[in-house]
Amino acid sequence: MMDALDRAISSTQAHLDSLRTPNGHWEGHLSSSALSTATAIVALTLVDREKHAVLLQKGTQWLCDNQNTDGGWGDTTLSKSNLSTTLLCWSALHLGVRAPSSAIEKADSWIISHVGSLESKAIARAVIARYGKDKTFSVPILMLCTLCGTLGKDGWRHVIPLPFELAALPRTWFGAIGLPVVSYALPALIAIGHARFHHAPPAWWNPLRWIRALAWPRIRPMLQTLQPGSGGYLEATPLTSFVTMALAGANQLDHPCIPLAVDFLVKSMREDGSWPIDTNLATWGTTLSIRALDGSVSSPSALRSSLLSQQYREIHPFTNAAPGGWAWTDLPGGVPDADDTSSALVALKTLAAHDADLRHSSFVIRHCLPGITWLLDLQNRDGGIPTFCRGWGALPFDRSTPEITAHALLAWWTWHDDLPAPVQKRIVTATGRALAYLEASQREDGSWIPLWFGNEHTADESNPVYGTAQVINHLAGNTHLATLADWLIQSGLDYLRSAQKADGSYGGDADSPSSIEETAVAVQALCQDRSADALVRIQQATQWLFDATSHGTRFPSAPIGLYFARLWYHEQLYPVIWSLGAFQAARKVLVSEKH
Repeated sequence: MMDALDRAISSTQAHLDSLRTPNGHWEGHLSSSALSTATAIVALTLVDREKHAVLLQKGTQWLCDNQNTDGGWGDTTLSKSNLSTTLLCWSALHLGVRAPSSAIEKADSWIISHVGSLESKAIARAVIARYGKDKTFSVPILMLCTLCGTLGKDGWRHVIPLPFELAALPRTWFGAIGLPVVSYALPALIAIGHARFHHAPPAWWNPLRWIRALAWPRIRPMLQTLQPGSGGYLEATPLTSFVTMALAGANQLDHPCIPLAVDFLVKSMREDGSWPIDTNLATWGTTLSIRALDGSVSSPSALRSSLLSQQYREIHPFTNAAPGGWAWTDLPGGVPDADDTSSALVALKTLAAHDADLRHSSFVIRHCLPGITWLLDLQNRDGGIPTFCRGWGALPFDRSTPEITAHALLAWWTWHDDLPAPVQKRIVTATGRALAYLEASQREDGSWIPLWFGNEHTADESNPVYGTAQVINHLAGNTHLATLADWLIQSGLDYLRSAQKADGSYGGDADSPSSIEETAVAVQALCQDRSADALVRIQQATQWLFDATSHGTRFPSAPIGLYFARLWYHEQLYPVIWSLGAFQAARKVLVSEKH
């Protein structure tokens, strides 16, 4: 197997290197999204149907061509139908350009079979039930349906009011007041909240009617302040589309943010008529690629310059995040987050082995210290690390999550020895709290449930295999940290042993279909296993990866990504990066066994 591993590693490295852009970094390629395509169609139609007729026709045709055989739509062309995306596409076709009646009728049947009827109350109830108290996505879905007329004349009655007037309060108050949307969806809170108020204001005697009417002139300019130079909020088609359609639907076509938003949507459309869920995950993909290539990464100085230029130096207008972090993209609409900051810091340490400038104390003080401090300051009271903001813990995307907590631990300990003594002490204290959080959040079977990567084929759409494997991989990524967390690593491996399929592969859990992505991260974690049959398990899983990737030459993606609230995507780089990590880890185990 050693020769086969060497060939697979060489082929996978070459494939990953071939995916670099002319600028030397990685942008990857996100899957086309029916959800994004539907939202863009509605936004452009409401702004100017005639001007965008050609784009709308192409987008509508793409939706019809990619409708699932059961009549619904999934988030990607590989995804099974789900309620949210089907409602958005169905509504977009009602509003769209010459949509065939057969596509709408098939969607009618799918919705009836899953909701019970096409009655507006039943649809609204089903959407709200899917997302619970998090209104980040349920309210936009219901608004879009109402704007398209699929919720009937009383549709606005089913769109839950959003307190857009709260956006006028100091940003530091947001954690205390408990906003009903996630921190980075502030533009949606403002635009959709105003659209709902415009069409269905409270009764004349309700004080909120007058408060909101008086607040709008003050809050209206915030949408332009929050808009990045690219025009795309978060560089994401759905959020940009929701803001645009809300303003257009509320007779705010003269709003100064609309031209830039429309320009972003037009430029984001792909040649085939589709839109991706986001522009790119360039920073995330680049840092993961650097780490996977490790000693074989070329042009380290150029990569260093690219990464350092993306570190935030000012307070972010969306989340009020302090300087020091990194976002998932190198485009202006990104927001600093814990996962990307951790990955950037670990990638910089990887580059430091090839770049003497990165080992200089001035570099550590100027770049790494702010990043490490940013992560330390993010730690929640429960000891875990959230995605974006400390203290916004009411909703899933602002609560602590295991895989991000373990990633932050790895970043802390990767740079621990290079940092000033007071920061080292902070890391030791924060580590104790973080490990306690990981112990408390571990399920009885030894698994951890991640936030940002789910699996649509598991019963609850979670992904315990990915979550558990990545917690283990992060904790095992530093020798001292691995010693501190050994009991967590070994208990996590108990779950991975139980979830492995007979052919050695992994899916989101023991019962879901196998994928390259999940098998690869699990193989890397299995290489920490000290049980008697560990080598056999590793060899079985590695052989499956050989076959699935044609020995490191082809890497079909699976939709395992979870974005916003149950919005699936797949990314070109994931199976390549994680397979390379798996092959390298398996080789180390085989070499150690040999000796």
